[in-house]
Amino acid sequence: MNKSWNVIVPKPKPNRSRWLIYLALAAVYCWAFSGIPLTGLKETAVQITKAIVTGILSPDWDFVYLPEGEDLLRGLLETLAISILGTFISTLLCLPLAFWAAVNMSGPWTVSGSGKMVLSFIRAVPEMVLALMFIKAVGPGSFAGVLALGLHSVGMLGKLFADEVENMDKGPVEALLSSGANRLQILWFAVIPQVLPGFLSYTLYRFEINMRSAAILGVIGAGGIGTPLIFALSTRNWDRVGIILLGIVILITVIDIISSAIRKRLV
Repeated sequence: MNKSWNVIVPKPKPNRSRWLIYLALAAVYCWAFSGIPLTGLKETAVQITKAIVTGILSPDWDFVYLPEGEDLLRGLLETLAISILGTFISTLLCLPLAFWAAVNMSGPWTVSGSGKMVLSFIRAVPEMVLALMFIKAVGPGSFAGVLALGLHSVGMLGKLFADEVENMDKGPVEALLSSGANRLQILWFAVIPQVLPGFLSYTLYRFEINMRSAAILGVIGAGGIGTPLIFALSTRNWDRVGIILLGIVILITVIDIISSAIRKRLV
């Protein structure tokens, strides 16, 4: 005899919290868009856009190298030097701050928490603001850009380094402690070999970011390729803008490829 079983399937409960999140996000987006002034397009918008596109698509190849003055190659090399020096300075400065902010290295939470606060404070100051401050202090030029990038990168690199130290394996540290090793020996033989690949990977990643930032800092007078870029933009020399943008894109693409290959070998 066949028996029929009536299976009662419970009805899914309405997920009210999800809809509340959706409504809150929609309200935030509506509030954000409502603050954008929509003044419309200018009458000359079409002509200016056409001139910009035409100039960028027909770059000024003569600006690539000029024997008598500033050119694209010199600007890109200066931008590369700014990013390299800025990353080097930030790496040196953030190492003690990273170990200070790491809970498993500095001891009590109050000590590591103060280190995290210092890194957060440094990270909160925009690099543009730092560049303007250093321009007032040391004058316009690449030195101000190096100082701005070096100080601003300390906050992010220090946080990433501290996270790497906190996530390391505690086994080698405990083994050296049980064998009577001192703090310096533990740091050299147990901590650094574990965190060094992550440190190098984060440093390369930060170098990629600094390369993009160095190209922008020159717009406000901090050296690099941004200086001729702002001059070309102010004079509406769109063909020169096109060759400068093309050079920046090529340089950053090459650096990204090389850096990605190195980071894959490290991690």
